[in-house]
Amino acid sequence: MLTFSPVAILLLIIGMGLGPLPRVHASDHIRVALSEQAGHVTVASAGDLRLELPSGDRIDVASGVTIIPKGHELQVDDRLVQGNRLAIQATHEGLQVTIQGPPPDAARRQWMVYGSLDVTVRDGHLLVVNVVDLEDYVAGVVSSEVNPDWHKELLRTQAVAARTYVLHKKLENAGQPFDVYASVQDQVYTGRQNVNRAVLDAVRHTRGRVVTYKGRPIFAVYSSTTAGRTEDAMNVWSKDLPYLKGVDCPFDQKSPRYEWQATIPFDEIQSRLKDEGYPIGWLATLTPYRMTNAGRVKDVRILHSRGELIVTGQEFRRLLGYAKVRSTRFSIERIHRHVVLTGNGAGHGVGLCQWGAKEMAELGYPYQSILRYYYPGTEILPRDQVVMTLPSS
Repeated sequence: MLTFSPVAILLLIIGMGLGPLPRVHASDHIRVALSEQAGHVTVASAGDLRLELPSGDRIDVASGVTIIPKGHELQVDDRLVQGNRLAIQATHEGLQVTIQGPPPDAARRQWMVYGSLDVTVRDGHLLVVNVVDLEDYVAGVVSSEVNPDWHKELLRTQAVAARTYVLHKKLENAGQPFDVYASVQDQVYTGRQNVNRAVLDAVRHTRGRVVTYKGRPIFAVYSSTTAGRTEDAMNVWSKDLPYLKGVDCPFDQKSPRYEWQATIPFDEIQSRLKDEGYPIGWLATLTPYRMTNAGRVKDVRILHSRGELIVTGQEFRRLLGYAKVRSTRFSIERIHRHVVLTGNGAGHGVGLCQWGAKEMAELGYPYQSILRYYYPGTEILPRDQVVMTLPSS
């Protein structure tokens, strides 16, 4: 059986016409943080690499380099370079990026990306940022956030939502070293790994289309499965946004995350609360304290040997892990020294429901109707009509 290296696969993709998408707006470059705490990064390409230092000096190297932090400076292979930052570009399209985190776990991740890399030393670690054209970024998100083989109208819906979300964050983070994370902290972005023809078609078909409110890109959040009415952004992030009020979502019952259950030992809950600095004693009971209008747990009441603790449902999820507490739509049952959570849905539940949008697409709804349903009161505009300034306070 023939095997190919990642670089060879990237060359094959480009040769098949799955290269970078054409730009829409010259200034639309997105700064994606691949890692904030890399121990070292290896960058490879099918051709030469060009490294540019803060001084303006350039270094050309063949095929690949490894970069590690050395105090406040960078070591490129065996060479110490002056300055705490460098930019890396490829003479051929595409970079293969391998990032290894710091000890003790030293997790290793890989991306295949277009654009360039900015590598900066911060606090003894490397900040690695992919600077990529907007439309290439959108393709990398669509292929990571949903199944690339789903219905074309769902892919188009996801493309417009992803484009809108990142433009909103670009405005918010204009003075920061990057616009978005490449993870669930913002949108999952894995570069070109899973981008297929259907994804590229969806991005091309919706190129430059943005969901707006009063002419500006909205906070276009989405989650996997709402399992009922979507949530009001005020209950999750204390954001009073007219287009992120709850709407009914009866479309996602086919989602594999529609129902779930988790059994968690009391000792684990106590340990997590103590690790986060909560003055907790021995746990006695956990009960939902307040519910949202959408039927989710707004607060959890925890009785313990030292008193009472109230935490939000969102904080409860974060403390125990999003993989265990998939949403805040759950009930609590105690069995001896365990808590059994029985719930529905996955994610924060605000905005677009991905599995609901999938069902709507399969029922014949176009992407424009799906977006307007989940983001009521919005308008879809071409990029050159979008106001890219923050509203005045």
